[in-house]
Amino acid sequence: MASIDGTTNSDVEKAEELKLLANEAFKAHKYHQAIELYTQAIELNNQNAVYWANRAIAHTRLEEYGSAVQDATKAVEIDPRYSKGYYRRGAAYLAMGKFKEALKDFQQVKRICPNDPDANRKLKECEKAVQKLRFEEAIAVQDYDRHSVADSIDYRSIDVEPQYAGARIEGDNVTLDFVKKMMDDFKNQKPLHKRYAYQIVLQAREMLRATPSLVDITVQNGDHFTVCGDVHGQFYDLLNIFELNGLPSEENPYLFNGDFVDRGSFSVEVILALFAFKCMSPSAIYLSRGNHESKSMNKIYGFEGEVKSKLSDTFVELFAEVFCCLPLAHVINEKIFVVHGGLFSTDGVKISDIRAIDRFCEPPEEGLMCELLWSDPQPGLGRGPSKRGVGLSFGEDVTKRFLQENNLELLVRSHEVKDEGYEIEHDGRLITVFSAPNYCDQMGNKGAFIRFKAPDLKPDIVSFSAVPHPDVKPMAYANNFLRMFS
Repeated sequence: MASIDGTTNSDVEKAEELKLLANEAFKAHKYHQAIELYTQAIELNNQNAVYWANRAIAHTRLEEYGSAVQDATKAVEIDPRYSKGYYRRGAAYLAMGKFKEALKDFQQVKRICPNDPDANRKLKECEKAVQKLRFEEAIAVQDYDRHSVADSIDYRSIDVEPQYAGARIEGDNVTLDFVKKMMDDFKNQKPLHKRYAYQIVLQAREMLRATPSLVDITVQNGDHFTVCGDVHGQFYDLLNIFELNGLPSEENPYLFNGDFVDRGSFSVEVILALFAFKCMSPSAIYLSRGNHESKSMNKIYGFEGEVKSKLSDTFVELFAEVFCCLPLAHVINEKIFVVHGGLFSTDGVKISDIRAIDRFCEPPEEGLMCELLWSDPQPGLGRGPSKRGVGLSFGEDVTKRFLQENNLELLVRSHEVKDEGYEIEHDGRLITVFSAPNYCDQMGNKGAFIRFKAPDLKPDIVSFSAVPHPDVKPMAYANNFLRMFS
């Protein structure tokens, strides 16, 4: 027997079976598989709000917050009294930093379930976050009135206590011996003295400020070059990359392609190690901005809280300034374009346009800089809306045209978890590389890096598994209410 919308009883039963399979996949952290199964259930019965809300939370786990909002919205359209729909949309809005929209959804949850203690607790946290946001907006100084915090710091005037036994920088130069000692201390969870932390970050700022928005890298014939993707505060996995592939040096140079911090709870150790290598030898390591090198992301996903806990409030401001100095893209031997996110909403963007971006700011919500940091490839042709709710999705034809118009051969980008640590798409013209294995201690993925050897620069991809780390959970320093949802 068929219902008004053409759904038969057997469709309904089959859809329920698929939902149960999807729930099992979700519990096993197989979120892509869960989404596929919920999608099949929805195709058989698209009037069940639960399927849409469940698919929304699977999207949230993959950081596809734009898709999560769409699915949760569909769930509450089908059943306006379905509290989980509002709840999951609110959680996705929170993850996007859209606190005011999230607040409306949690208020709706409270109306539907006035006696749910969990919903009340989350509503209170969200109200606090929105109040704090309004307060910060009210006291924010216009950019042109703001003085650089870096200019007000004199690290030389900071005394080092005689009992300090950690790594020390003698004079002005960061040496390999210092970096090794510092990383060893970090490995044993010993902090670096603030004087040396300031010295590293301020010196890195000077170097990064002097670089263009798009950096050209030359690899001589017979030499090699390594590109790593997101590390996301996974310091012990970063050490493992250096074990597998050698420390950064002029003979063994690296590019780390953004998202050094947030989520993983050793982000301070990661960023100080990368900046220290930059100070030691500018051509041993190149650093690209990711979408998480921004104030709004750091406020939500843990870096700000971690910096306050391990260093100080002044360092929060200082890192925000330095992140605005990071270049946005790199080109290797005029052949390989490397960027954190992806391509653009319009055709005809030239390398010279990227060079001309004034990057010394927080990432805007649209335009070339935003798209470089946020976009993702899609399997279909053309362009589509972003699963993340920021940037866009771009197809193989877009990649091919961009490369052809700029006389390039390959696009390398990061920004997305991949099961093997990498994925080759768009007829071999695009490679995603992601270097945080078992991301957030739960995705079970491998990490990867790519070695290129000149002159042919064929990608040699190395996958690796996660290594153990001290018992500090990912997101340990994240915004209070965000931890409630993770």
